[in-house]
Amino acid sequence: MMGSKSDFTITSESFESLISYWLKGSYPLRWQSIFVLPIWLEIWCKEFGATGDLYLCAVRERGSVIGIAPLLLGDEGAFFIGSDDVCDYLDFVVAPGREHDFFNILLDDLRGKGISLLNLGPLRPNSTVLTHLVGIARERGYEVSCAVEDVSLELDLPSAWEEYLGMLSQKQRHEVRRKLRRMQEAGAVNYRIIEDSRDVPDAIDIFLELFRKGKTEKASFMTAQRESFFRSLAEAMAQGKLLRLGILELDALPMAVVMCFDYNNRVYLYNSSYDPQYGSLSVGVISKILSIKESIDRGRRTFDFLKGVEDYKYRLGGKEIPLHGCQIVLK
Repeated sequence: MMGSKSDFTITSESFESLISYWLKGSYPLRWQSIFVLPIWLEIWCKEFGATGDLYLCAVRERGSVIGIAPLLLGDEGAFFIGSDDVCDYLDFVVAPGREHDFFNILLDDLRGKGISLLNLGPLRPNSTVLTHLVGIARERGYEVSCAVEDVSLELDLPSAWEEYLGMLSQKQRHEVRRKLRRMQEAGAVNYRIIEDSRDVPDAIDIFLELFRKGKTEKASFMTAQRESFFRSLAEAMAQGKLLRLGILELDALPMAVVMCFDYNNRVYLYNSSYDPQYGSLSVGVISKILSIKESIDRGRRTFDFLKGVEDYKYRLGGKEIPLHGCQIVLK
């Protein structure tokens, strides 16, 4: 049951204050993914610019934060900070068990500000939007429309590499071993991890150089603005001890790079690049295979391939997770 409304307040926050809450664990908030972390949101706003009025607010009960709304308010309503080209899924940040209070106070405040539409996404099935907000909005008589708009793929990691190979089909297990063997026969193979922020600038140069050598549509994605975002993001995530940049080398020459983030026992395969000159050696896929192996060796539970239906994700054991878009009319 919701407490008295007089117990609740909404405070405007800064990225600095949210970073403090996250790092210090000041409140029992659930930061579900890398895409809702304040360092991520701050860099997105800095690099792409807010396309509306920043609504970075916390709902408090007698001073204690029970949830955070990372939103932008515009003429067309409210939407999450972030964009689907670089943020694979988004959500609110709420203390477990406090969703009912948080969303009711938030909806009252947004309506009081004249907001008539929430346009939220992309959303995983376990997002607080789909598990709580949708039901609360319908109880209040609001019009709600949600639909699957994309898919993400992920892999539940076993405790050992051989166990992972056993999860694959016989054909794919043979292919993985064959690709690794062919690579090893071609020369001295080295897969090294960059995680220290001091090493990030040079490593990102390698990543971007290989990225530009890729297919035309992939190379065209990396605009000057997105390049700046990737550089800032990698440095910030390294400082937060979340970056794992894997570089695959053959005879000391970089062949492929995978940009991963390691958070809450989940490894996110955020982006990758490889030298198409060595495509016959499957260096792009091998870099991802070695990232999976490295994640297993470190005891991680999930390997998140993220958004997109590339064939290799299925071949390496990825399972589809639907991503929803949701509109809520506050009338």
